[in-house]
Amino acid sequence: MDAAAPAPLWKRIVNFPLVTMLIALALIAAVILPVNLAANALSKPLGWDLVEPLATVTAIAALIALQKLVLRRLGARKHDDLPFAAAPRNLAAGALGAAALFSLIVGIAALMGAYVIDGWGGMKSWVFILFWAEFNAGFVEELMFRGIMFRWIEEFGGSWAALFVTSALFGLVHMGNANATWMSGLTIAAVAGTLLGGAYMLTRSLWLPVGLHFGWNVTQGLVWDVPVSGYDGDGLVSARLVGDPLISGGAFGLEASVIALVVGGAAGAWMVWRAVEAGEVMAPWWVRRRHPELNSAAEA
Repeated sequence: MDAAAPAPLWKRIVNFPLVTMLIALALIAAVILPVNLAANALSKPLGWDLVEPLATVTAIAALIALQKLVLRRLGARKHDDLPFAAAPRNLAAGALGAAALFSLIVGIAALMGAYVIDGWGGMKSWVFILFWAEFNAGFVEELMFRGIMFRWIEEFGGSWAALFVTSALFGLVHMGNANATWMSGLTIAAVAGTLLGGAYMLTRSLWLPVGLHFGWNVTQGLVWDVPVSGYDGDGLVSARLVGDPLISGGAFGLEASVIALVVGGAAGAWMVWRAVEAGEVMAPWWVRRRHPELNSAAEA
């Protein structure tokens, strides 16, 4: 029997992992940009309280459709990162797990005198908007960093390269936030990068990382009144961070503290370890070409 004819050159170029990644990122931008432009145009006549949740629902629905119809079919290795059957369980597990993890960080900070509650917070009407905004941010960021960048960097350079690169980029992107410091960038890279990347490796789905991302932000901001990645808000309680910024995180919030680095870093390492134990580690593209039997890894 004759060997199968090689794919056309254009298809081999398009299916090359890093090229596929750039195509996927361009498609994401093509969906998000019109929604943001429309939201900004409608915010004045309709009011942001109405536009924000509508824009969030529209953007998420459009991105889910894009992933289901296009992104899952891109590249040489087809994969659905948003299986609906896994959504309820993984979203809930991620949100509750992140809530418990960040509450532990807050508790340790309180015992060390770095976190003080002064009373009840405002929890005004904009909390509903922030709730939607946090889910939107978590979903969009996870789709971009884990569902696109991690996915195709891993297909090219392997799981460890994907984990390192996406973690570093995640920390670097957050260096543009208000009150960011070198410590905040390092902690977000080490904690969020490994925890969210490990969750994606373990489940081969975005639902657990989205749940973790959402639960982490909502718990620190809306529950414990801690600045969310440098941005302060109004939580269920009225609280303040005091003392050495290495312990309290300073104006950026507890995410920039040694407490978060140690506790969150341990959680991230545990998540990656679980993925390794489950056999969800992919070898680099050039290694898999020489050893086709390795293609079975992470081929869910």
